[in-house]
This record gives sequence, C-alpha cells and structure tokens, in this order.
Amino acid sequence: MANLTNLKTEIQYFINDNTRKTDSEKASAAFMNMEVVEKVRNFHKSFPEYIVTPLHSLAELSKQFGVRNIWVKDESYRFGLNAFKVLGGSYAVGKYLAERLNVDISELSFEKLRSKEVKEELGGITFVTATDGNHGRGIAWAANQLGQKSVVYMPKGSSEIRLTNIRKEGAEASITDLNYDDTVRLASQKAKENGWVLVQDTAWDGYEEIPAWIMEGYLTIIDEAMEQIAEVDDRPTHVFLQAGVGSFAGSMLGYLVEKFGEERPMTIIVEPDKADCLYQSMRVGDGKPHAVTGALDTIMAGLACGEPSKTSWGILKDYAQSFVSCPDYAAARGMRILANPLGCDPRIVSGESGAAVGIGLVSLVAENSRLIDMKHALNLNQDSKILIISTEGDTDPDHYRKVVWDGAYPSV
Repeated sequence: MANLTNLKTEIQYFINDNTRKTDSEKASAAFMNMEVVEKVRNFHKSFPEYIVTPLHSLAELSKQFGVRNIWVKDESYRFGLNAFKVLGGSYAVGKYLAERLNVDISELSFEKLRSKEVKEELGGITFVTATDGNHGRGIAWAANQLGQKSVVYMPKGSSEIRLTNIRKEGAEASITDLNYDDTVRLASQKAKENGWVLVQDTAWDGYEEIPAWIMEGYLTIIDEAMEQIAEVDDRPTHVFLQAGVGSFAGSMLGYLVEKFGEERPMTIIVEPDKADCLYQSMRVGDGKPHAVTGALDTIMAGLACGEPSKTSWGILKDYAQSFVSCPDYAAARGMRILANPLGCDPRIVSGESGAAVGIGLVSLVAENSRLIDMKHALNLNQDSKILIISTEGDTDPDHYRKVVWDGAYPSV
C-alpha cells in the first residue's frame, strides 16, 4: 500500500443513530417503490437513445484496498450527454406533460410525447432551471427533443464549456453572478414572472412535486446496477453516494430501502467540505436541514449546493448510516485513480462530481493508518463489496486534464 503519512486529514465523518428508530418514526420512501421503478424504467426504455450503462468491476483496485469488490456504474454513457441528470429531468418533464394531457405516464412513450398531435394539444411550454451544468443540459435536451423551449441559469464561476454544451441543446442559457442557491431562487422568480415551468431538483415548502419526480427519474440508474450486480453476486455491502442538495443520494437510498428494507447495504453520503450541508445538518442534531453559505467554491461543481432538498432530507436523515465531509483533494485523487487503472481494470473517465470523491475517500480510508477509526466505523474489510456511481464523465475537459494530467489538488 502507498505511504500516505503526510496526507492532509481534513476528512470528517458522522455516524448516524437515526437508523435505529422504528419504521413508524422514519420518513417514507414509498414514492420510490418497485411499481414506480417499473414505470420509470419503461419510460426511459422508450427513448431511442436508451442503453444500459456499464457497470465496471475493479478487481485489481479491490485487492489494493483490501476489499472483496468495487463496482463503478458509469453514467458518462447516458444518452450521449456524459452525465446522469437527463434521467431525472426527462422523467419530470414527461410527468408534467402527462398531467397536462390527463393520462398516466405509463401510457406515454417518449416518442408519443414528441409527436405532432401532442405538441398541438399542449402548445408552447418553456421549462426553466438553475444548474452547474449537467442538470441544465438534461433539461435543455429533453425540451428540445419535445419541441419545447428551455431557459437555463448557471451560478457564478460555472464552466464556459458546460454553458456552451447547454446552448448546443437549444437552451437560452447564461452564467449569473450568484451562488448556486441564489441562482435557484432566480430561476424560481423568472418562472413566476413569465409563466414558465420550473424543473428543479431541490425542494422547498410549496415546491415538492417536481423534485420528487426528478428523484423518481434517477431510479433507472440503481435498478440497472442491482440487475447487473445480481448476475455475478448477491448485492453490495456498501454504497457510497455523493450529494449536493441530496436528490440523487436520496433517490438511490430510497430505492435500497424499498427493495431491501433492513437488509439494505450500508450507505455513506459524501460531500465536499466547502458545501457539506447534509453533514453539517446531521452534526447540529435537531433533525432539521441547515444551510451552509458562502461561495461554495469546491472543484465538485455538481455538488456545490448549500441548502438540502426537503424531499430527500428525511430519507437521508433516517436511513443513511454515515455522512462524510471531504476536501477537494479526495475527488482529485479519485479522478487520477480511475484514469490510471491497475492491471486489467478498465479505465474510467469520471469528473469531479462523479465516482471520484467516493473512490478517493475509499482509497484514503484504506491506505492511511490515521483513518483507521473511520475504517472500522464504516465496517470496511476484506468482505466489503462496494458500489459507487460515476454520475458524470469529463463534462469540463479542460479542468479534467488539469487534475489528471497536471496533478492539480494533490493529496500530500
């Protein structure tokens, strides 16, 4: 194993006692039950672009870290958009249009939604959202495919490459001088002023239905992964989930709760230390979500969110076993590990907010003796079977090369 005695140790973790509560005391994940999963999968399967994304098995890396297996679900292959977000956005748009048409989404294929007859019945609709890049590109793609319009606002410091990619999908897009949470408020304000439809993956009082639909849309990822793992093994013992507002993590965890109940894998929520609103909320310990403020200036742009989503908060609070706050170097280390595989392991291109932070964290816990207490608390050992989901590829290629080629954000 590597000698990491000079490693910086800003990693902090919290072990959650809420999982001991009785089922009646916990938040419900029933809106992500197996019947909903089937509807979501069937809707996505109706897309001409649909394929099951790869599940990579990293056998050599598993040996290096002293665990039984590491699987990485690779969402960079999703619909040619290099990220997972289109699954939630497209399903939410589909659900909204189905309600406008007064039919169940199970009766609507994506092809039917973009038919001339449906477009004439619905008329023109403008969807608006705030994004660091991936979610906005997914909304722009879905709107464009359906012959509708989209407006996308991005927070200060967003990647110009990501902005360009959103515009290529037909959206009217711009970078604001606001942080992420204030950009969300701007998008919400513009929706009210102009009669647009806000499609945002964070929920607050009075805005909960569409974020729940987005969470449901993400279920395709974890359902595919469980099918793929079942072909070679039983199930993971650990699932590491990166989190911004928590919608993606809450979706994956909600599925595990509904499918496996008390037999579900141990779930670890991982956030950047510059935007660790879930970790900080758990530390406060009053059961309420709390915001972190400021510039949120982490390289993990997709996770640079200061306010937890109301819809996912209860699920994460009651069912996740641990919350971890990680510095940027953990994500950078994970990017380099995946880009430079051991032995016959596949090379994986994972961006700053993808599998990188989870892989980086596992590597540090496995190889640094100063994190031994954390290793024991997370029950990581030779029997551990770890699932990590790479939610994006190199969505900002220039920054990806700075990290992987030039060694930006070193861990020692």
